[in-house]
Amino acid sequence: MPEPITEQRNGEHGRYVFADPAGESELTYRLAGERMVINHSFTPPALRGQGIAGKLVERAVADARTRGWIIIPVCPYVKVKIDRSPALQDVLDPAWRG
Repeated sequence: MPEPITEQRNGEHGRYVFADPAGESELTYRLAGERMVINHSFTPPALRGQGIAGKLVERAVADARTRGWIIIPVCPYVKVKIDRSPALQDVLDPAWRG
């Protein structure tokens, strides 16, 4: 069975994707050294309210931990999700803490 969330990277740009027949949810980022600048998230209207965007954030956080990266949440949704989830805050850049 394929992984529900996949990562696609091209140099310093990347994105996490959840593909569904109803549309594609994504979270995009760019790398600045060891900083993962998350700049965008999107879930199609038909898929909203199912927790998909939150799962994309959780996957990005898990990968940042594994890779030793710090997250800078430029995307407002990602910032709120991390601010409301203490378990995700260990990878947050201290300058971006709520």
